[in-house]
Amino acid sequence: MSKTTRATLALSRAGVPHSVHAYAYDPDAARIGLQAAEALGVPPERVLKTLMAQADARPVCVLVPSDREVSLKKLAAAFGAKSAAMMRPAEAERLTGYHVGGISPLGQKRAVPTLVDAAALGHARVFVNGGQRGLQVQLAPGDLVALLGARTESVT
Repeated sequence: MSKTTRATLALSRAGVPHSVHAYAYDPDAARIGLQAAEALGVPPERVLKTLMAQADARPVCVLVPSDREVSLKKLAAAFGAKSAAMMRPAEAERLTGYHVGGISPLGQKRAVPTLVDAAALGHARVFVNGGQRGLQVQLAPGDLVALLGARTESVT
């Protein structure tokens, strides 16, 4: 497995301190983020899952702790939309250039408005997908928010 992806290159180019962690990805896991947390031996609230959604048909990216569920009502409100829905996997793959299970908020083919759940800011370091299945990157949540130009709000 290569540890160099568009996501890790984006972090390196930006000079953001981070570490890369490979783990045994289980494609049959019921919840991929929880499986990643268990494999890495870290609390699930520190592993952020990357979700691609649509707010009034506009693509958006939202990062939430892997042990929580996003509220579509809160997500819509956060983006000033009337409604929000999860993006179909094929559409998420086309838009981001990553495969489901390996979608990173970093280095996506097309940048979209991004929101990081406020709960992430309560940790010194968090994990996000590194751009392929079985790869996570650890970094400070403030650095993640700054690099993505993301907003923070509670959407769980």
